[in-house]
Amino acid sequence: MQEFLPAVASAADLSTWGLIMGAGPVVKLVMALLALMSVLTWYITAYKWFFLRAAADESERFLDSFWRSRDIEQIYKQAQGYQRSPVAAMFLGGYTELAKLVNDDTEGSRAGDLDNVRRALQKAQTAQRTRLEAMVPFLATTGSSAPFIGLFGTVWGIMTSFREIGATGQAGIDTVAPGIAEALIATAIGLVAAIPAVIAFNYFQRRVRIQLAEMETFESDFLNIVRRHFLK
Repeated sequence: MQEFLPAVASAADLSTWGLIMGAGPVVKLVMALLALMSVLTWYITAYKWFFLRAAADESERFLDSFWRSRDIEQIYKQAQGYQRSPVAAMFLGGYTELAKLVNDDTEGSRAGDLDNVRRALQKAQTAQRTRLEAMVPFLATTGSSAPFIGLFGTVWGIMTSFREIGATGQAGIDTVAPGIAEALIATAIGLVAAIPAVIAFNYFQRRVRIQLAEMETFESDFLNIVRRHFLK
């Protein structure tokens, strides 16, 4: 019976959790950093998915009401209710500047007034672009750096294993396998963190580009309406 105990202990030590707990302090620090990056990646992925979905839905509803209504005051009131719509935020910025120009009694050039409205729209667009892209760069950072961080942990763990082999003078598979397995866990965790981050980054980049295209189209449409109906 006793001859089976070392085998059982060895098998327990080679379990995934056993390898993680048996790793050296540097490798454990690498694993902890990668685990934190993975948790943040999933949090950002969930948050941005709901946020961008709400932004797209509210923009669609706002544009529908914008083209249906002929009362700009009514559109302004409705736009205030679409807090997550970047297009509605652009309209609010453009409308605020347009109201100042309409209520201004001083005479100005038509082109200069239109430029003021354009700058207000572009300022709002820049703010909304920053809002849409917030936290997404972290996904790119995780996707590009996590495998290398994990590789660093692996290399460090293997170096530690070879130093122990040199100190003990034993190079059997029973001596080498646990240390190398512990080190390779770091690479595996790095890939687990990086792969979802890359997928999420590419997906959100596409969603953000769609929103930016809608804002650019709305800017042109809004300026045309202002040019035809307000700054004659």
